[in-house]
Amino acid sequence: MATFHRRKPKNNVAQFPRSARATAATVPPPVKPKRRRGIYLLPNAFTTAALFSGFFAIVQAMNQRFEIAGYAIFIAAVLDSLDGRVARLTNTQSDFGAEYDSLSDMVAFGVAPALVIYQWSLLGLDKWGWLAAFVYVAGAGLRLARFNTNIEIVDKRFFQGLPSPAAAAMVAGFVLVLDNLRYTGAELMWQSFCVTLYAGLSMVSNSPFYSFKVVNLRKSVPFVYALIVVLLFVVILINPPRVLFGAFIAYALSGHAIWVWKWLRNRSPGEEPPPTVPPTETE
Repeated sequence: MATFHRRKPKNNVAQFPRSARATAATVPPPVKPKRRRGIYLLPNAFTTAALFSGFFAIVQAMNQRFEIAGYAIFIAAVLDSLDGRVARLTNTQSDFGAEYDSLSDMVAFGVAPALVIYQWSLLGLDKWGWLAAFVYVAGAGLRLARFNTNIEIVDKRFFQGLPSPAAAAMVAGFVLVLDNLRYTGAELMWQSFCVTLYAGLSMVSNSPFYSFKVVNLRKSVPFVYALIVVLLFVVILINPPRVLFGAFIAYALSGHAIWVWKWLRNRSPGEEPPPTVPPTETE
């Protein structure tokens, strides 16, 4: 009796009943459980400390303790530089942390420096004083809003405009240094006006300021780098207000210097017109 071999299924289809295959095809994939939306304590603790430092600076300025107010803003700038790095190192970034950090920056580096310098000096200029302070606050708000919307498209190596912590440190350093030198705010009203206006307008400028984000803290470095860090601490401790104020002034000028240098480098020289040849006389 002849035997007939069954034809092998094409494309290695498993030999299951057609109804079973149809049922398997219609079964939806398992749904992953939704992740709980919580907050991370460690980076947000640094953000809260920066917010408290800005609030403390406002309170001390109202009590005419401008030296303490200036140091509080510097401490807020240090804490603000740590919360983002801590979040990246511990992999605890979140949308909540980003929004909370922006709100904290608006208080610590927008409202607090403006009120400190207004109470110290700009109060004597009447409407010109509070207008300069408002330009600074508006510049800080616009700077933070632009940073949040352009965070994915800008060059990571540079900030677009002067960062608000650097602007706050420049304004607070100006108050702190000159208050230590026994100057009164009434003697430097127009100088304070210029510094406040410059800081506010620099925050909304397009000048590139180096971000220091490319510095990798996890990477091993030569021993000489540790020595350089120690020397920097020694230099700062010689006279913290003057050294820090000078460093932030240099940084506040660096972005505009880079912009001018790039503009001069990219500027193409005008083409010289071709030399004119005098017509030859015909005989």
